Amino acid sequence: MSRKGQSSDKLREGVTPSPTRGVEGSRGDQAYRMLKTRLLMGEFPLNVRLGEEKLAAMIDVSRTPIREALKRLQAEGLVGAHVDGGYQPVVPDVTVMRHLYEVRAGLELQALQRPGRMGTRHDPAIIEPLRDQWKALSLGQLPDADPNFVLLDESFHIALAKAANNDVAVDFLRQVNERIRLVRMHDFLSQPRIETTIAEHLHLVELVLVGDIVNAEAAFTQHLGDSMAVVEERVRGAIVRMLTGGALS
Repeated sequence: MSRKGQSSDKLREGVTPSPTRGVEGSRGDQAYRMLKTRLLMGEFPLNVRLGEEKLAAMIDVSRTPIREALKRLQAEGLVGAHVDGGYQPVVPDVTVMRHLYEVRAGLELQALQRPGRMGTRHDPAIIEPLRDQWKALSLGQLPDADPNFVLLDESFHIALAKAANNDVAVDFLRQVNERIRLVRMHDFLSQPRIETTIAEHLHLVELVLVGDIVNAEAAFTQHLGDSMAVVEERVRGAIVRMLTGGALS
């Protein structure tokens, strides 16, 4: 299997599987991916019902895969119930997003610092395979732009926290990741951001591996700040498009 194939498998880990199978399943996945990207980009107007027939014609599939895709998107929080039945786009909460980023920063910095305070190092049995995984990604074919790359990104930061041997921090970080995932997907709508993330992750894990925690903290803070800036800009842009009628209205 190619590196791109391996990374694609990892990207699919943790993603809610489509209830459909075979040809219908592939159409459901296609509808799900296309609608998800367009919702994240703010291409549908605010408070407008997402009609199955119109969406089916737009994506050139039947109504069944559209219906299944909308159910998956509702589970992820990208669409909510419309007063007339069916679904409508959900507006991201920028204030909550900032607060969640602050909590995430505190948890991850604590995990970076903890082994040093305990007189130990981060667990190499976790850090070394993590370094190898992201080095393979950096040397392989760049993954396509995909909001679900956020799942692989999350797995990296969870592994760093695990390597600090603080299960409580890991548990809280998972909870924060679940709540912030909806907006963090905006960070991976372009290949350059995925390429930058891979390079920054590899740099960060190599610093941790050699025990350079001071520079690791600085690298993480820069990494998180850049990500938040990109996400906030894209979320605000999507909200403006939704408020002004959406790109597809």
